[in-house]
Amino acid sequence: MYRIGIDVGGTFTDLVAVDDFGRSTLAKAASTPADPSVGALDGLRLLAETLGLELARLLAQTERIVHGTTVATNALIEYKGAKVGLLTTEGHRDVIEMREGLKDDRYNLRLPPPEQLVPRKLRLGIRERLRADGRVETPLDPQSLEPALAVLEREGVEAVAVCYLHGYRDPRHERATKAAIEARLPGLYVSLSSDVLPQIKEYERVSTTVVNAYVGPALAGYLARLERRLAEAGYDGPTLIIQSHGGVAPIAESGRLAAGAVLSGPAGGVAGSVHAARLLEEGNLIPFDMGGTSTDISLIITGQPSLVSGRRVAGHTIALNSLDIASIGAGGGSIARVDVGGILHVGPQSAGAVPGPACYGTGGTAATVTDANLVLGYLASKSRFTAAPSSTLASPICVRTTPKRRSVVSMPQADSTAATRGTTTRDRPSWRAISVACRPAAPPKARSANCRGSTPRRTETSLTPSAIVVLTTR
Repeated sequence: MYRIGIDVGGTFTDLVAVDDFGRSTLAKAASTPADPSVGALDGLRLLAETLGLELARLLAQTERIVHGTTVATNALIEYKGAKVGLLTTEGHRDVIEMREGLKDDRYNLRLPPPEQLVPRKLRLGIRERLRADGRVETPLDPQSLEPALAVLEREGVEAVAVCYLHGYRDPRHERATKAAIEARLPGLYVSLSSDVLPQIKEYERVSTTVVNAYVGPALAGYLARLERRLAEAGYDGPTLIIQSHGGVAPIAESGRLAAGAVLSGPAGGVAGSVHAARLLEEGNLIPFDMGGTSTDISLIITGQPSLVSGRRVAGHTIALNSLDIASIGAGGGSIARVDVGGILHVGPQSAGAVPGPACYGTGGTAATVTDANLVLGYLASKSRFTAAPSSTLASPICVRTTPKRRSVVSMPQADSTAATRGTTTRDRPSWRAISVACRPAAPPKARSANCRGSTPRRTETSLTPSAIVVLTTR
């Protein structure tokens, strides 16, 4: 019998099959962003071919599948989630924007407000009120709820987050609201704070509920398609989804509590690093997991990862328990661009698997971190890559701004030697793209270590990491 692990990233889908004797077989396929379940099945076919089996026979001999996915992660980081409406207690619709009254950089007077997952026009107050002890102060008013539902229907929302004041004490108002939503807008994804995070602290509860509604439709839809495709291919065993805290949950529960799987893919990497620590007989590691869309950094201290709650992903608080992972929106497929002020940025937008980096030769034209690595010779061989029709990969990445000040990133046709004559590597635009992509990785790593009372430096009183584990690019 086999146990199969599947990690679907934004660019690649990686698979491993382990038999009863502990022998491992690996396979790798391109991800299919339009429907990641297609890429997962493609990977399973490659895995079966590697084992010399038919797909149906492999699945018949598989006792369970454990799956890590970055569907929710990438939806949140790239702001590609559902259109969400928020129903909350009248007078409290701005809690999610006011946060806790603090800024990430409190001394930066020009810090822009964080981008909201729910625009203010879709944050609607409902007349109802529970007291802190759970007693009803104001009953849920259907006359207040009805026009709010009409607004959500007119705006074409795809998901609704319901978070009433002190709803964790008594969920009756939230459940009545859900029943009204399902009666008027059947098929809508509904996320209740009393289900997602039934505990005190309003901002954390509303933020987590909104994130759950934002990524829920994408994750639930994907998992349903994956389950159906696996069944059609002949698999009838359990499929378990890796959760942010490192555990697993069935498909139905993972779709309901989608915010709990926002770090599903990275959590699998941390679990693998714990196993690596045991194999190396070294307790202190720094897992560095750079995928196609994001980079995830964590710490293994004395052989164990750390759990945290109230963490932020892409600037949004998720107050569910998770492994202590710092994620940034810079990966191998992250796109370089120039803003109106002429400043170079990398990510969070990614070329993904389709069209992919320019060097894949699959239609991508935007310069990515992978293209910059190839130009600088950091990749072992250029023979595996194909230049896009409008680019020559032997040349440096050029970043320029048009007269209309729109950012253009291209791979110029000029000869590499002539283009870079008289410059050092650090002067080349491709190196600057790499440095911009890598720069955000250092502060989260150091911050993660320092918050645990450690430092990555090699001193007698420090964490003294034995190794930095670089995981497979997604």
